[in-house]
Amino acid sequence: MAAAEPSPFMRLAIDEARRAVGRTSPNPPVGAVVVRDGAVVGRGHTQPPGGAHAEVMALGDAGERARGATVYCTLEPCAHHGRTPPCTDALLAAGVAAVRYAVGDPDPKVGGRGHAALAAAGVDVEAGDGEAAASEVLAGYLKHRRTGLPLVVVKYAASLDGRIAASSGDSRWVSGPETLAWAHDQRQRLDAIVVGSGTVVADDPSLTARPGGATAGVHQPLRVVVDSRGRTPASAKVLVGPSPTLIATTEASPAGWRAEMAARGAEVLTLPASEGADGRAHVDLEALLRELGRRGMLVALFEGGGVLLGSLFDRKLVDRVYAVLAPLVIGAARAPAPVAGRGAERMADAVRLRDVTVQRLGEDTLIAGVPMWPDATGERRR
Repeated sequence: MAAAEPSPFMRLAIDEARRAVGRTSPNPPVGAVVVRDGAVVGRGHTQPPGGAHAEVMALGDAGERARGATVYCTLEPCAHHGRTPPCTDALLAAGVAAVRYAVGDPDPKVGGRGHAALAAAGVDVEAGDGEAAASEVLAGYLKHRRTGLPLVVVKYAASLDGRIAASSGDSRWVSGPETLAWAHDQRQRLDAIVVGSGTVVADDPSLTARPGGATAGVHQPLRVVVDSRGRTPASAKVLVGPSPTLIATTEASPAGWRAEMAARGAEVLTLPASEGADGRAHVDLEALLRELGRRGMLVALFEGGGVLLGSLFDRKLVDRVYAVLAPLVIGAARAPAPVAGRGAERMADAVRLRDVTVQRLGEDTLIAGVPMWPDATGERRR
Protein backbone atom coordinates (compact mmCIF):
# COMPACT_ATOMS: atom_id res chain seq x y z
CA MET A 1 0.00 0.00 0.00
CA ALA A 2 1.37 3.39 -0.97
CA ALA A 3 2.13 5.79 1.86
CA ALA A 4 -0.45 8.52 2.39
CA GLU A 5 0.56 11.91 1.04
CA PRO A 6 1.09 14.66 3.62
CA SER A 7 -1.66 17.22 4.06
CA PRO A 8 -0.89 20.59 2.42
CA PHE A 9 0.09 22.19 5.74
CA MET A 10 2.26 19.25 6.78
CA ARG A 11 3.97 19.45 3.40
CA LEU A 12 4.92 23.04 4.27
CA ALA A 13 6.29 21.84 7.61
CA ILE A 14 8.37 19.20 5.80
CA ASP A 15 9.71 21.89 3.47
CA GLU A 16 10.78 23.85 6.56
CA ALA A 17 12.47 20.74 7.97
CA ARG A 18 14.55 20.34 4.81
CA ARG A 19 16.03 23.79 5.45
CA ALA A 20 17.50 22.49 8.72
CA VAL A 21 19.08 19.26 7.44
CA GLY A 22 22.79 19.11 8.24
CA ARG A 23 22.73 22.08 10.60
CA THR A 24 21.11 20.70 13.77
CA SER A 25 23.02 17.58 14.84
CA PRO A 26 22.70 15.96 17.28
CA ASN A 27 19.19 17.47 17.32
CA PRO A 28 16.66 16.50 14.65
CA PRO A 29 15.94 18.72 11.63
CA VAL A 30 12.31 19.59 12.34
CA GLY A 31 9.91 21.94 10.59
CA ALA A 32 6.69 23.52 11.88
CA VAL A 33 3.92 25.80 10.67
CA VAL A 34 1.14 27.54 12.62
CA VAL A 35 -2.26 27.62 10.91
CA ARG A 36 -5.24 29.76 11.90
CA ASP A 37 -8.51 30.09 10.00
CA GLY A 38 -7.04 28.10 7.12
CA ALA A 39 -4.00 30.33 6.64
CA VAL A 40 -0.35 29.94 7.65
CA VAL A 41 0.48 32.58 10.25
CA GLY A 42 3.87 31.29 11.37
CA ARG A 43 6.62 28.96 10.26
CA GLY A 44 10.03 27.85 11.46
CA HIS A 45 12.67 25.13 11.59
CA THR A 46 15.19 23.88 14.14
CA GLN A 47 18.15 26.18 14.72
CA PRO A 48 21.75 24.98 15.30
CA PRO A 49 22.43 23.34 18.70
CA GLY A 50 21.60 25.66 21.54
CA GLY A 51 19.10 27.56 19.40
CA ALA A 52 15.33 27.33 19.36
CA HIS A 53 13.42 24.28 18.15
CA ALA A 54 11.06 24.42 15.17
CA GLU A 55 7.86 24.85 17.21
CA VAL A 56 9.30 27.79 19.15
CA MET A 57 10.49 29.46 15.94
CA ALA A 58 7.06 29.04 14.33
CA LEU A 59 5.24 30.29 17.43
CA GLY A 60 7.50 33.32 17.58
CA ASP A 61 6.75 34.04 13.94
CA ALA A 62 3.00 33.77 14.61
CA GLY A 63 2.95 35.87 17.78
CA GLU A 64 -0.54 36.36 19.25
CA ARG A 65 -2.07 34.72 16.18
CA ALA A 66 -0.95 31.36 17.59
CA ARG A 67 -3.72 31.41 20.22
CA GLY A 68 -6.41 28.96 19.14
CA ALA A 69 -4.35 27.86 16.11
CA THR A 70 -3.25 24.43 14.87
CA VAL A 71 0.46 23.62 14.77
CA TYR A 72 1.79 21.16 12.18
CA CYS A 73 5.24 19.77 13.01
CA THR A 74 7.27 16.94 11.53
CA LEU A 75 8.30 15.34 14.85
CA GLU A 76 6.55 14.84 18.17
CA PRO A 77 7.17 17.95 20.33
CA CYS A 78 9.68 17.38 23.11
CA ALA A 79 8.58 17.42 26.75
CA HIS A 80 11.97 17.46 28.51
CA HIS A 81 14.54 20.07 29.42
CA GLY A 82 17.71 19.93 27.32
CA ARG A 83 19.67 22.93 26.08
CA THR A 84 16.30 24.61 25.65
CA PRO A 85 12.97 24.33 27.55
CA PRO A 86 10.33 21.80 26.42
CA CYS A 87 8.43 22.62 23.24
CA THR A 88 5.26 21.35 24.91
CA ASP A 89 5.55 24.20 27.44
CA ALA A 90 5.88 26.73 24.61
CA LEU A 91 2.85 25.31 22.79
CA LEU A 92 0.71 25.41 25.93
CA ALA A 93 1.86 28.93 26.81
CA ALA A 94 0.95 30.08 23.31
CA GLY A 95 -2.58 28.70 23.74
CA VAL A 96 -2.68 26.53 20.62
CA ALA A 97 -5.82 24.47 20.13
CA ALA A 98 -4.39 21.53 18.20
CA VAL A 99 -1.13 19.86 17.25
CA ARG A 100 -0.60 17.56 14.28
CA TYR A 101 2.77 15.82 14.09
CA ALA A 102 4.12 13.35 11.54
CA VAL A 103 6.52 11.07 13.42
CA GLY A 104 6.73 9.92 17.02
CA ASP A 105 10.11 10.66 18.61
CA PRO A 106 12.09 7.47 19.40
CA ASP A 107 14.36 9.32 21.82
CA PRO A 108 13.78 7.73 25.26
CA LYS A 109 13.53 11.24 26.73
CA VAL A 110 10.45 11.86 24.57
CA GLY A 111 8.87 8.58 23.40
CA GLY A 112 5.21 9.65 23.64
CA ARG A 113 5.63 12.04 26.56
CA GLY A 114 5.15 15.08 24.35
CA HIS A 115 1.90 13.72 22.96
CA ALA A 116 0.68 12.78 26.44
CA ALA A 117 1.55 16.17 27.97
CA LEU A 118 -0.34 18.07 25.30
CA ALA A 119 -3.36 15.78 25.40
CA ALA A 120 -3.52 15.97 29.21
CA ALA A 121 -3.67 19.77 28.93
CA GLY A 122 -6.66 19.58 26.57
CA VAL A 123 -4.84 20.13 23.28
CA ASP A 124 -6.25 18.14 20.33
CA VAL A 125 -3.26 15.99 19.29
CA GLU A 126 -2.98 13.66 16.28
CA ALA A 127 0.01 11.78 14.87
CA GLY A 128 0.86 10.28 11.47
CA ASP A 129 0.11 13.00 8.93
CA GLY A 130 2.90 12.71 6.33
CA GLU A 131 4.79 10.13 8.38
CA ALA A 132 6.65 8.54 5.45
CA ALA A 133 7.75 11.83 3.88
CA ALA A 134 8.80 13.32 7.21
CA SER A 135 10.66 10.13 8.16
CA GLU A 136 12.76 10.49 5.01
CA VAL A 137 13.91 13.94 6.11
CA LEU A 138 14.46 12.67 9.66
CA ALA A 139 16.13 9.40 8.59
CA GLY A 140 19.52 10.21 10.11
CA TYR A 141 18.04 11.27 13.44
CA LEU A 142 15.68 8.29 13.63
CA LYS A 143 18.47 5.80 12.97
CA HIS A 144 20.82 7.52 15.41
CA ARG A 145 18.27 7.48 18.23
CA ARG A 146 17.43 3.84 17.59
CA THR A 147 20.95 2.48 17.08
CA GLY A 148 23.47 5.12 18.13
CA LEU A 149 24.87 5.10 14.56
CA PRO A 150 24.64 7.69 11.77
CA LEU A 151 22.78 7.06 8.55
CA VAL A 152 25.34 5.72 6.05
CA VAL A 153 24.99 7.05 2.52
CA VAL A 154 27.18 5.76 -0.31
CA LYS A 155 27.75 7.89 -3.41
CA TYR A 156 29.76 7.21 -6.53
CA ALA A 157 29.90 8.22 -10.18
CA ALA A 158 30.63 5.56 -12.79
CA SER A 159 30.72 5.07 -16.53
CA LEU A 160 28.11 2.96 -18.31
CA ASP A 161 30.46 -0.01 -18.09
CA GLY A 162 30.89 0.44 -14.35
CA ARG A 163 34.27 2.17 -14.05
CA ILE A 164 35.19 5.13 -11.84
CA ALA A 165 38.50 5.93 -13.57
CA ALA A 166 40.58 5.07 -16.62
CA SER A 167 43.22 2.30 -16.50
CA SER A 168 45.85 4.89 -15.50
CA GLY A 169 43.75 5.95 -12.51
CA ASP A 170 42.71 9.25 -14.12
CA SER A 171 39.19 10.10 -12.93
CA ARG A 172 38.80 13.80 -13.85
CA TRP A 173 35.96 13.81 -14.65
CA VAL A 174 33.65 10.82 -14.92
CA SER A 175 30.50 12.85 -14.34
CA GLY A 176 29.48 16.25 -15.65
CA PRO A 177 29.21 19.74 -14.14
CA GLU A 178 25.57 19.34 -13.11
CA THR A 179 26.48 16.32 -10.98
CA LEU A 180 29.33 18.25 -9.39
CA ALA A 181 26.96 21.11 -8.52
CA TRP A 182 24.46 18.63 -7.04
CA ALA A 183 27.21 16.98 -4.98
CA HIS A 184 28.35 20.28 -3.48
CA ASP A 185 24.76 21.19 -2.61
CA GLN A 186 24.38 17.82 -0.86
CA ARG A 187 27.62 18.18 1.12
CA GLN A 188 26.34 21.17 3.07
CA ARG A 189 23.56 18.90 4.41
CA LEU A 190 25.94 16.31 5.89
CA ASP A 191 27.63 15.79 9.22
CA ALA A 192 30.60 13.90 7.77
CA ILE A 193 32.05 13.05 4.38
CA VAL A 194 34.31 9.99 4.31
CA VAL A 195 36.87 8.76 1.77
CA GLY A 196 39.63 6.20 1.74
CA SER A 197 43.33 7.02 1.55
CA GLY A 198 43.42 5.75 -2.03
CA THR A 199 41.06 8.53 -3.07
CA VAL A 200 43.22 11.10 -1.30
CA VAL A 201 46.38 9.85 -3.02
CA ALA A 202 44.79 9.56 -6.48
CA ASP A 203 42.52 12.65 -6.55
CA ASP A 204 43.70 14.95 -3.73
CA PRO A 205 40.15 16.19 -3.00
CA SER A 206 39.36 19.11 -0.68
CA LEU A 207 36.07 17.50 0.48
CA THR A 208 34.51 20.89 1.20
CA ALA A 209 30.99 22.03 0.39
CA ARG A 210 31.18 24.66 -2.33
CA PRO A 211 27.67 25.35 -3.66
CA GLY A 212 28.00 27.96 -6.36
CA GLY A 213 31.77 27.70 -5.99
CA ALA A 214 31.95 29.41 -2.59
CA THR A 215 32.53 28.23 0.98
CA ALA A 216 31.70 31.47 2.83
CA GLY A 217 28.73 31.01 5.15
CA VAL A 218 28.28 27.38 4.07
CA HIS A 219 27.94 24.57 6.60
CA GLN A 220 30.96 22.29 6.23
CA PRO A 221 30.87 18.58 7.13
CA LEU A 222 33.63 16.89 9.08
CA ARG A 223 36.14 15.48 6.60
CA VAL A 224 37.13 11.90 7.42
CA VAL A 225 39.96 9.97 5.78
CA VAL A 226 40.10 6.23 6.41
CA ASP A 227 43.83 5.50 6.24
CA SER A 228 44.82 2.19 7.80
CA ARG A 229 48.57 2.32 7.06
CA GLY A 230 49.46 6.02 6.79
CA ARG A 231 49.33 6.90 3.09
CA THR A 232 47.93 10.43 3.30
CA PRO A 233 50.66 12.93 2.38
CA ALA A 234 51.30 16.06 4.45
CA SER A 235 50.54 18.13 1.34
CA ALA A 236 46.98 16.75 0.97
CA LYS A 237 44.28 19.37 0.39
CA VAL A 238 42.04 17.63 2.90
CA LEU A 239 44.36 18.87 5.66
CA VAL A 240 43.64 22.54 4.92
CA GLY A 241 40.51 24.57 4.41
CA PRO A 242 37.41 25.72 6.27
CA SER A 243 36.42 22.44 7.96
CA PRO A 244 38.08 20.04 10.42
CA THR A 245 39.63 16.74 9.36
CA LEU A 246 39.62 13.40 11.14
CA ILE A 247 42.13 10.72 10.14
CA ALA A 248 40.89 7.25 11.11
CA THR A 249 43.82 4.83 11.23
CA THR A 250 45.17 1.70 12.95
CA GLU A 251 48.27 0.75 14.88
CA ALA A 252 49.75 -0.38 11.53
CA SER A 253 50.39 3.24 10.56
CA PRO A 254 53.78 4.74 11.51
CA ALA A 255 53.79 6.74 14.75
CA GLY A 256 55.80 9.48 13.02
CA TRP A 257 53.18 9.84 10.31
CA ARG A 258 50.42 10.10 12.92
CA ALA A 259 52.35 12.87 14.66
CA GLU A 260 52.82 14.65 11.32
CA MET A 261 49.08 14.49 10.57
CA ALA A 262 48.33 15.94 14.01
CA ALA A 263 50.90 18.69 13.44
CA ARG A 264 49.07 19.56 10.21
CA GLY A 265 45.89 20.14 12.22
CA ALA A 266 44.08 16.84 11.73
CA GLU A 267 42.58 14.84 14.58
CA VAL A 268 44.12 11.36 14.45
CA LEU A 269 41.93 8.57 15.74
CA THR A 270 43.48 5.10 16.12
CA LEU A 271 40.79 2.44 15.83
CA PRO A 272 40.73 -1.37 15.92
CA ALA A 273 41.48 -3.23 12.70
CA SER A 274 39.46 -5.90 10.94
CA GLU A 275 40.39 -8.15 8.03
CA GLY A 276 39.28 -6.98 4.61
CA ALA A 277 38.49 -8.88 1.43
CA ASP A 278 42.17 -8.57 0.45
CA GLY A 279 43.25 -10.37 3.64
CA ARG A 280 44.88 -7.23 5.03
CA ALA A 281 43.99 -5.31 8.18
CA HIS A 282 41.82 -2.24 7.64
CA VAL A 283 40.13 0.27 9.92
CA ASP A 284 37.10 -1.37 11.52
CA LEU A 285 34.28 0.60 9.91
CA GLU A 286 31.76 -0.33 12.58
CA ALA A 287 34.08 1.15 15.18
CA LEU A 288 34.36 4.31 13.07
CA LEU A 289 30.58 4.59 12.76
CA ARG A 290 30.15 4.10 16.50
CA GLU A 291 32.59 6.95 17.08
CA LEU A 292 30.77 9.24 14.64
CA GLY A 293 27.50 8.35 16.34
CA ARG A 294 29.00 9.05 19.77
CA ARG A 295 29.83 12.54 18.49
CA GLY A 296 26.18 13.09 17.62
CA MET A 297 26.57 12.86 13.85
CA LEU A 298 23.36 11.89 12.08
CA VAL A 299 24.37 11.47 8.40
CA ALA A 300 27.72 10.31 7.02
CA LEU A 301 28.41 10.20 3.27
CA PHE A 302 31.01 7.72 2.00
CA GLU A 303 32.44 8.68 -1.40
CA GLY A 304 34.95 5.88 -2.00
CA GLY A 305 37.07 4.40 -3.30
CA GLY A 306 36.13 0.87 -4.16
CA VAL A 307 37.86 -0.85 -1.22
CA LEU A 308 36.11 1.37 1.31
CA LEU A 309 32.69 1.05 -0.31
CA GLY A 310 33.16 -2.69 -0.77
CA SER A 311 33.86 -3.08 2.94
CA LEU A 312 30.66 -1.20 3.78
CA PHE A 313 28.58 -3.41 1.50
CA ASP A 314 30.27 -6.61 2.72
CA ARG A 315 29.31 -5.66 6.29
CA LYS A 316 25.78 -4.54 5.36
CA LEU A 317 26.39 -1.08 6.77
CA VAL A 318 24.86 0.92 3.89
CA ASP A 319 21.50 2.69 4.38
CA ARG A 320 21.23 4.71 1.14
CA VAL A 321 22.86 4.54 -2.29
CA TYR A 322 23.37 7.41 -4.74
CA ALA A 323 24.80 6.02 -7.99
CA VAL A 324 25.50 8.45 -10.83
CA LEU A 325 25.87 6.91 -14.29
CA ALA A 326 27.67 8.99 -16.89
CA PRO A 327 27.14 8.43 -20.64
CA LEU A 328 30.65 7.23 -21.44
CA VAL A 329 32.36 3.87 -21.87
CA ILE A 330 35.90 3.41 -20.51
CA GLY A 331 36.33 -0.21 -21.51
CA ALA A 332 39.61 -1.02 -19.74
CA ALA A 333 39.86 -4.33 -17.90
CA ARG A 334 42.24 -2.78 -15.33
CA ALA A 335 40.06 0.27 -14.69
CA PRO A 336 38.71 0.37 -11.11
CA ALA A 337 35.08 -0.31 -10.22
CA PRO A 338 33.16 1.74 -7.64
CA VAL A 339 32.58 -1.18 -5.25
CA ALA A 340 35.18 -3.87 -4.53
CA GLY A 341 35.18 -6.21 -1.52
CA ARG A 342 34.11 -9.83 -1.37
CA GLY A 343 30.81 -9.12 -3.08
CA ALA A 344 28.28 -11.67 -4.26
CA GLU A 345 29.17 -15.16 -5.49
CA ARG A 346 25.65 -15.71 -6.84
CA MET A 347 23.11 -13.31 -8.27
CA ALA A 348 20.81 -14.29 -5.40
CA ASP A 349 23.41 -12.77 -3.05
CA ALA A 350 23.53 -9.43 -4.85
CA VAL A 351 22.19 -6.36 -3.10
CA ARG A 352 19.13 -4.89 -4.77
CA LEU A 353 17.61 -1.50 -4.12
CA ARG A 354 14.05 -0.62 -3.16
CA ASP A 355 12.31 2.77 -3.19
CA VAL A 356 14.29 3.57 -6.33
CA THR A 357 14.21 7.06 -7.81
CA VAL A 358 15.78 8.24 -11.06
CA GLN A 359 16.84 11.83 -11.72
CA ARG A 360 18.62 13.51 -14.61
CA LEU A 361 21.65 15.64 -13.76
CA GLY A 362 22.52 17.20 -17.08
CA GLU A 363 23.70 14.28 -19.23
CA ASP A 364 24.19 12.06 -16.16
CA THR A 365 21.58 9.88 -14.45
CA LEU A 366 21.26 9.65 -10.67
CA ILE A 367 19.81 6.39 -9.36
CA ALA A 368 19.00 6.39 -5.64
CA GLY A 369 17.58 3.71 -3.39
CA VAL A 370 17.68 1.72 -0.17
CA PRO A 371 19.56 -1.63 -0.02
CA MET A 372 17.65 -4.86 0.52
CA TRP A 373 20.06 -7.37 2.05
CA PRO A 374 19.62 -11.05 1.07
CA ASP A 375 19.69 -13.56 3.92
CA ALA A 376 21.11 -17.09 3.81
CA THR A 377 18.04 -18.39 1.92
CA GLY A 378 18.21 -15.72 -0.76
CA GLU A 379 15.19 -13.91 0.66
CA ARG A 380 15.60 -10.16 0.92
CA ARG A 381 15.08 -8.04 3.98
CA ARG A 382 15.06 -4.31 4.55
